[in-house]
Amino acid sequence: MTQDFTPDQKRYLEGFVSGMQAVRGARAPSAAPVAAVPTGPDAAHVRAQDAAAAAGRKLVDQEKWKRAEHPFDAYPRLRHQAREGAFPKPEDNFRWRYFGLFYVAPAQASYMARLRIPNGILTHWQLAGMAEIAERHGGGYAHVTTRANLQIREIRPDDAVRVVEAVQDLGLCSRGSGADNIRNVTGSATAGIDPQELCDTRPLAREWHHHILNDRSLYGLPRKFNVAFDGGGRIATLEETNDIGFQAVEVRGEHGAEPGLWFRLVLGGITGHRDLARPTGVFCRAEECCAVADAIVRVFIDHGDRTDRTKARMKYVLDAWGFEKYLAAVEEKLGRPLTRIAEAAVAPRPPVDRAAHIGLHPQRQPGLNWLGVALPVGKMTAAEMRGLAALARDLGDGDIRLTVWQNLILSGVPDERADAAKAAVEALGLGWRATSLRAGLVACTGATGCKFAAAHTKEDALAIADHIDARLSLDVPVNVHLTGCHHSCAQHYVGDIGLVGAKVTVSEEGDQVEGYTIVVGGGFADQARIGRELWREVPATACAGKVEALLRAYLDHRSGSQESFQAFTQRHEPEALRRLAEAS
Repeated sequence: MTQDFTPDQKRYLEGFVSGMQAVRGARAPSAAPVAAVPTGPDAAHVRAQDAAAAAGRKLVDQEKWKRAEHPFDAYPRLRHQAREGAFPKPEDNFRWRYFGLFYVAPAQASYMARLRIPNGILTHWQLAGMAEIAERHGGGYAHVTTRANLQIREIRPDDAVRVVEAVQDLGLCSRGSGADNIRNVTGSATAGIDPQELCDTRPLAREWHHHILNDRSLYGLPRKFNVAFDGGGRIATLEETNDIGFQAVEVRGEHGAEPGLWFRLVLGGITGHRDLARPTGVFCRAEECCAVADAIVRVFIDHGDRTDRTKARMKYVLDAWGFEKYLAAVEEKLGRPLTRIAEAAVAPRPPVDRAAHIGLHPQRQPGLNWLGVALPVGKMTAAEMRGLAALARDLGDGDIRLTVWQNLILSGVPDERADAAKAAVEALGLGWRATSLRAGLVACTGATGCKFAAAHTKEDALAIADHIDARLSLDVPVNVHLTGCHHSCAQHYVGDIGLVGAKVTVSEEGDQVEGYTIVVGGGFADQARIGRELWREVPATACAGKVEALLRAYLDHRSGSQESFQAFTQRHEPEALRRLAEAS
């Protein structure tokens, strides 16, 4: 039966059909979904991760962990883990390094805490406070690092947060001292007190330090990043081993250059990958350094490799692009051109003194001195820390200056108190004098406290020093650096003699012992160069004998008493050095 719909029926049907069409339209996918644009302080990092993924490359786990939960957003979980006395899983072990906490199992079933101390300078009461923290929450000692910094070890999981917060109570901090962040900023150890310095680096280091602390977008880089300022003082800062180095220079009014104090910009240092920072032709005024460093880091944030941790340092972007392309990107970030100055217009830099970090030396302030204290491979007990703090308070200006040579300096010691200061150091069981070898003896934590190390570097370093000092008298400085693994925390490639940990096979059955590969001829400052391999995989027990034989060969065959160890090794090929050592 057919029949026309009534007006009410027609209106109902029209409404029903219209509703169905609206539902179908809402359910239909759009032709081109629009991706959310990253915003906030982590936006640049997210864009870089997305670009890598869009190119068909797989992000490394660390990038995924940062993306899943930013470490600074996870502090409540860190506190919860501490209350539970729980150690972290790998992803949280990575995250907690943003707070300066490193879970170092299996070497030690505990945390290590690393600080940030700009230019390596802290007050006597801060050092005394760190002694209290080390004794109450750690193993009762601290290590001075090769970034003029402090680490304390053997921290129980329930004490982890207490340490972070106690450090902050002292006016210090540990934020960003590990993982994919800009590490402790180094500067001249005698900044502001050195008679020959061109510039006091303390304000520059402080400015960069606080710039980083107050900008979350500078955390979460593709990999770690190092920056150093060298003011031209007597003690080398090793800025050429950093990603960014600023070298104070005096520019003469020649070749169109504006005369005065400038900082030469050097880029790309990473000694573990056998590279030193190279001059760029760019120079900055002191007030420009922070902005230039910021722009350099931001280019690295955008273009550093987030898919291969072995290639995730700035050196590899520089290798792929060349310096000029990288600097052009920096200029784009800055919004202005960088200043180029011909090297012919730059005056020679003041020479470094390889012994100036040990012993008594006059300051630029009349009647005052700095006293360099030798620490056995950088270790201080809590009692020694308290004693040094009291010494600085009572006989110096109250400051303690840590150095990249794993020792410390007490500044502002009046002439009339110098002997008392020396005696006070000796009363602590420490020394203000050191042999030519011990003054330049540097060692990383080693297998005692680091899971990456293949050898017990600190113990082996002291054994080598004992062996050599009992048999030889060196009349020139010789630096010996021991690193436990390829990460090169003790920068073995810039030592006169460098040892890098290796497992050595000693039987047909595959039995292994601790040992080292030995390199020679490295250097720094005006003699900067990467050492060459001399012996491969030497058992640790044989290393002291190898070092002795090499030093004897040097003493017997050097070209006059003024020839340095580095110069001696550079004028002989490795095979010739081996023959001389074997014959010594």
